Amino acid sequence: MAQSKISVDLILSKLAEEAEKAGESVQKASDVLLEPLETEIAVTPYDIVYEEDRVKLKHYKPTGDTQLKRPLLVVYALINRETMLDLQPGRSVVHNFLQEGIDVYMIDWGYPARKDRYLTIDDHVNGYMDNVVNFILDKHRLDKIHLMGICMGGTFCVIYSALHPEKIKNLVTTVTPTNFDTDQGLLHIWMKDMDVDRIVDTYGNIPGDIMNMGFLLLNPARLMIDKYVGFMENMANKKFVENFVRMEKWIFDSPDVPGETFRQFIRDCYQKNLLIQNKMEVGGKRVDLKKITMPLLNFYGKYDHLVPPEACELLTGKVGSKDTEDICLDTGHIGIYVSSKCQKEFAPKIARWLKERDEDKKSSSEKKQQK
Repeated sequence: MAQSKISVDLILSKLAEEAEKAGESVQKASDVLLEPLETEIAVTPYDIVYEEDRVKLKHYKPTGDTQLKRPLLVVYALINRETMLDLQPGRSVVHNFLQEGIDVYMIDWGYPARKDRYLTIDDHVNGYMDNVVNFILDKHRLDKIHLMGICMGGTFCVIYSALHPEKIKNLVTTVTPTNFDTDQGLLHIWMKDMDVDRIVDTYGNIPGDIMNMGFLLLNPARLMIDKYVGFMENMANKKFVENFVRMEKWIFDSPDVPGETFRQFIRDCYQKNLLIQNKMEVGGKRVDLKKITMPLLNFYGKYDHLVPPEACELLTGKVGSKDTEDICLDTGHIGIYVSSKCQKEFAPKIARWLKERDEDKKSSSEKKQQK
C-alpha cells in the first residue's frame, strides 16, 4: 500500500502563515504592554471615618438616595484585602450596593505589626468589631445595623452575632466556613494535621507570603501554570491584561495574620470544629449559635476549593432564626464577587433581601392603632 505524502511546500506555507500570525500577536501584545494601562483597584470613593490601631473603617460615598433605614457593615477576612469587593469598575460589589441604595461601611484590617502577634479572636470580635459597630450605631442613632461577612470575616460575624445579637438586624454570610469537619478541599485536610503551635511560636505573625504560597499549592497547575499560559495567550487584549494585573495586585497584597488569632482559628475551628457544635469560647463566653435569631442569608460557591459547600451549608440549620436562606452559586471562592454572571445575582439579591427586612415588624395591635 502506497504511503500518502504531504507536500513540503504545504508544510512550509503553513509554517510561514503561523509565523506571520505569531509576529502580529507579539506586535499587538507589545503595543498593549507598552501603553498606559488602567490597573487601579478600589476606586469607589470613600472616607475613613474611624481608626483604631491598624484598623480603619471605610464609609463609601452614596451614589444616590439611600433606600435603607440601617447601614450595612461589611467584614472581610484577615487574609488578603477587602479591596476584592471593589476590584474593578463594572465588577464592584461595593458599587453595586451603592447603586441599590445601601449605605455601606467596610472594615479595613490593615497590616499587622509585630506588636499585634498576641491579638486574639476576642480582640478582633469583641474589641475592634464591637467598637466599629458602636460607632456606626451612635452616628446613625440606631439600635441595630445590618452585618455581612466574607470568608474568615464571615466566621467573625457569626461569632459576633451570637455574642451581640441585640445589635444586628440582619446577617449575611458569604463563603463563610462554620463546619470544619469535612475532607472536601485540600485546605481542610492540611489544617487538621498542622503543627500550629510550632508555626506561630516560630513566626509570631504568620507572613502573608507564606499564606499565599500555601494557597497556590492547593491547586498549583491552575494557579501557578494555567493562568500565566492564559495571560501569554491574551497579551494582545488590553482589557484582559488590565483585569489580570488587577487580580495579581490583589492576590499579592497579603497582610500578615496575627499569630494568636491564627493559632485559635486553626485549633478551635479546623482541628476541633467547636463553632458549629456551640462549644467555642471567645472572650470567656460560649458562642451559642441558637442566639442568632435575626434573619440569615447564607451564600457559598459550588466549586469553592477553599470553603466547600460542606463547610457552609450546616449553619442555617444550627442558628435560632426561623428566617434563613441558603444560596449556592455555580462558582468558586473568588468568582462569587468578580464573575460577571454572579455580579448580576449577588448584590441585587442581598439588596432585595435587606430591603424586605430593614424595618422593624409592627405588632398587630400597632397596625390597628395606625388604621
